[in-house]
Amino acid sequence: MRKFAVAFLAMAIAIPAAADKKIQGTASLKDLQPTGMPDKHNKHQAYDLSFNAADKAYTCRTSPKKSTNVTNFVVGTDMRYEIDGSKVKIKTDEGKQVECKVVRVEAITTAR
Repeated sequence: MRKFAVAFLAMAIAIPAAADKKIQGTASLKDLQPTGMPDKHNKHQAYDLSFNAADKAYTCRTSPKKSTNVTNFVVGTDMRYEIDGSKVKIKTDEGKQVECKVVRVEAITTAR
């Protein structure tokens, strides 16, 4: 029983350490769509941004508490990204930046 507890504790410590790894790179913005509706608590429109990074397809959502100028993020153009757990920072070549949270991750598989 004691060996099991030690092994479980070791796994519990190792998993968060691996999840803390930041992923950075450049990708093409695949899609940008509005999501939800503004209301009295969330005054701004939220958006879902989609891109591929590190053999995965990511979708992240902007905060409805902050304004986002979507004309700064043109679908099909390159952007720099930094993924830190569930937090994402996206920056365009013009220096415009938005922060969002990961809402979907999909493994990219190649057709055989």
